[in-house]
Amino acid sequence: MSINYKTSRRNLLKSTAGLAGLAAMSSIIPGKRAFAADLTVGFVYVGAKDDYGYNQAHAEGAAAVKEIEGVTVVEEENVPEDVSVQKTMESMINFDGASLIFPTSFGYFDPHILTMAKKYPDVRFEHAGGMWQADKHPMNVGSYFGYIGMGQYLNGITAGHATKTKKIGFVAAKPIPQVLLNINSFLLGARAVDPTITCQVIFTGEWSLAVKEAEATNALADQGADVITCHVDGPKVVMETAAGRGAYICGYHANQSSLAPDKYLTGAEWNWAKVYTDMVNTMKGGGTIDNFIRGGLKEGFIKMSPLGPAVSDAGRQQFEETQAEILKGGFAVIKGPLNDNKGNVIATAGQSFVETDVALESMNYLVEGVVGSTS
Repeated sequence: MSINYKTSRRNLLKSTAGLAGLAAMSSIIPGKRAFAADLTVGFVYVGAKDDYGYNQAHAEGAAAVKEIEGVTVVEEENVPEDVSVQKTMESMINFDGASLIFPTSFGYFDPHILTMAKKYPDVRFEHAGGMWQADKHPMNVGSYFGYIGMGQYLNGITAGHATKTKKIGFVAAKPIPQVLLNINSFLLGARAVDPTITCQVIFTGEWSLAVKEAEATNALADQGADVITCHVDGPKVVMETAAGRGAYICGYHANQSSLAPDKYLTGAEWNWAKVYTDMVNTMKGGGTIDNFIRGGLKEGFIKMSPLGPAVSDAGRQQFEETQAEILKGGFAVIKGPLNDNKGNVIATAGQSFVETDVALESMNYLVEGVVGSTS
């Protein structure tokens, strides 16, 4: 069951002078008693639910939660990473009766989730990111995320087989560890096919800015990149622009194959449906959700888009064989001998790091072969 109001919760709170005015609005919008359910779950998105990317992936997970008997889902999209999200969460709690909330954007955590968690200790807040720490954060806050770098490695394998110029491209938002790991994984997957391949990266500086994403994609195509992927909130512009320039594309966050089916190789997707239904069923059954939850392809936290028609037989075979190895567990993308793109040794011969290693949680380097990064 999903509930959406034409009047946003943030506007409601503004027009009624805060939560004290909610009672006065009960004759206009139904109160929480109208939504009797075993559990009410809230989802908050920083962008549109149909952005072909980050927010859509979370919304697809929420859609799976709606199918659970006895669960009511309330959602709000386009909520900025400022005090607005506090108002949205507070309304979900007081108006809808939500006892479990998924504020899905990274910037919601501090101070917004932490503020609400202290104010509402009986409500569970689950944040998509790696920010929660046992020694400093409330116990009614949890952190969940997935090892999607493995997906970008598989993207890279298809890119390695598709590229003719030996130049692949990556449009990235910001040089934070998760983004750097995705860039490195994409290139290393391609280099598992051909060690001479290089990856050109352009940082836009923003998670969502269509103009810069289009400019960056065109610049990569101008420099010879004939396979392009990205790490931005909504990959739609990158996918369509790259395909329009004749480049092959690898998706991210969600399935973008419908945007350019002939050019889409595969994509690294979140599988939030499994993650969210597991957590909701745990809480619904009276259990306690772990404060720190992680998983990858093996655990079903991520999945790959179906291989597109442009993937060669050789590319398909290597993709499937590598995916099978990853599913066994313990697969290492970062392994030596390996230098960064400034010549520093980051892994010696025989040394390797799997995605559960702390060393990758704080990755601040780009591997050898990543070139031309700008911001």
